[in-house]
Amino acid sequence: MTHQHPESVDRVWREVVDTARRSAADGLVVGTSGNVSARVGDLILVTPSGVPYDRLGPGDAVGVDPEGRRVLGELEPTSELPLHLAVYRSTDAAAVVHTHAVHATAVSTLVAEVPLVHYAAAVLGGPVRTAPYARYGTPELAEAVLEALRDRTGCLLANHGAVTYGATLDQAYDRTAQLEWLCRVWLAASSVPGRTPALLDEARLAEVTEALQGYGQRG
Repeated sequence: MTHQHPESVDRVWREVVDTARRSAADGLVVGTSGNVSARVGDLILVTPSGVPYDRLGPGDAVGVDPEGRRVLGELEPTSELPLHLAVYRSTDAAAVVHTHAVHATAVSTLVAEVPLVHYAAAVLGGPVRTAPYARYGTPELAEAVLEALRDRTGCLLANHGAVTYGATLDQAYDRTAQLEWLCRVWLAASSVPGRTPALLDEARLAEVTEALQGYGQRG
């Protein structure tokens, strides 16, 4: 059966699938864990529940409205849909990436906030918080994540993983990768016997945040 989606929906669905596959290839998820979504107008495209990413094709698009009602596709959306919907409702996100990355998950079991071992935290809006544990797929988890995301673009989920969002899928994914790297650096530094990592203070982080406003190519 042919599918008649607007070209923008087809394009963004490809990006969602590509991002999900990238998270698996980069070792940020195992099997069908983790999930990815992106918004096209009032339509939110999400990875389906329990389907390996390499099996997803152009005809497998899953879309819901802002209330979570499925309006596109035949597959069930990810069980973490409440979390994704909460982020879209409460932020200017156009894309959300959730992973079970090893180092981020490990750090989520150790601290309420990722120690400032590197200025990469500025990419996420400041010191990254850990949302208290709540079972996956629950409104309680979605609420905990929103609190942890206040003035941030990423957070850890205690004993679970990480969530980031952005204006594009590439930006959301880059923030996930930066958060995983930040957690890996802190774990490596803090594992040296008899030594405690030196940390940056908020003033130094603020300097970086300001400098980042003009970072990159111009024109």
